[in-house]
Amino acid sequence: MPSFDITSKVDLQTLDNAVNTVKKEIQNRFDFKNSPVEIELNKKEYVVNLEAESEMKLDQITDVMLSRSMKQGIAPEAFDFSKEAYPSGKVVKKEVPVRNGIKQEDAKKIVKLIKDSGLKVQSQIMDDMVRVTAKKIDDLQEVIALCKKSDLGIALQYVNMKS
Repeated sequence: MPSFDITSKVDLQTLDNAVNTVKKEIQNRFDFKNSPVEIELNKKEYVVNLEAESEMKLDQITDVMLSRSMKQGIAPEAFDFSKEAYPSGKVVKKEVPVRNGIKQEDAKKIVKLIKDSGLKVQSQIMDDMVRVTAKKIDDLQEVIALCKKSDLGIALQYVNMKS
């Protein structure tokens, strides 16, 4: 039976490249001359640590990070900007977690979306991904189209298509 997996993963090397291009661009910008800026990627925990002298500069860094990561192929939904920046001495710090894998509640939303669509497919949650199986590949392609057009708030990839 044909099947595919719905995942939400960020390639670590691509993320590292995006962070490095952001560092280079910020170092070369005139408005960031002589100001303490630190952009660091924690590869184990998938967290980008940002540090700047004001919240305005922190917002500029996040804008640059979003645009550069989109050029590298990372969806903007992969970054979780919901945490507030906090002051630390003379600088303002912010932790930006990178979503890697589908959380349980998001996986339940995806399965519910697929079941409510009425398509003749089976979906099951497997750790941090959702596997979808059907008798016809056309049904699987309809599921992909359905997930793309619905706004779930997470970046999804459709991998491991088997017929």
